[in-house]
Amino acid sequence: MNKSDGPSSKRSITTATKITIGRLLLIPVFVGFAVHYGQTVSEGKPVELYRWLAVATFILASVSDALDGYIARKFNQHSRLGKILDPAADKGLMLAAVITLTFSSWPGGLPLWLTTIIISRDVLLILGALLLNHVAGHVRIRAHWTGKVATCFQMVLLAWVMLQFPEGVLKQVILAIAGTFTFLSAVLYVTDGIHQAQASGHGEAEND
Repeated sequence: MNKSDGPSSKRSITTATKITIGRLLLIPVFVGFAVHYGQTVSEGKPVELYRWLAVATFILASVSDALDGYIARKFNQHSRLGKILDPAADKGLMLAAVITLTFSSWPGGLPLWLTTIIISRDVLLILGALLLNHVAGHVRIRAHWTGKVATCFQMVLLAWVMLQFPEGVLKQVILAIAGTFTFLSAVLYVTDGIHQAQASGHGEAEND
């Protein structure tokens, strides 16, 4: 029997998961460069090197997301650890960028109202999933197209700010679309969670 088929290989960390871990480690690197750039902006002496290092780190982390997914599918490297770390790395990178570009002094940073909606939705989804798993014993999070649209426009906004595209009507339109679909996706995910709870027999009030 080939060594790679033994029990020890099943416990080893796959290449795909190692790339995911690398993406997690890139998050504080991105935040560090982004915060340093914001500090230089607030001091009136922007150091563009920090901005481009932040952009490069973010791009590298984003590309690694596609790479680890490709490797996992191509070489059948799916693992329980990878299934946990991959979405955590994706969400961590996105939230780190959103928060940093809101509260640091980046020119044209993200507005607080949008960041509040994004964070509130994610916190609501996490708490809802934990609650549903507790009362129903299981939870199925179904990706919805509104969530994908929201993520797409959030990414566009992050790129807009980091590359310092000009302010204007187009950015305001993108902001409105991102905010609307983020809120809408939250409503739909909560509705789906309620339906799952009801299907399990825990969502309906008892009749007297």
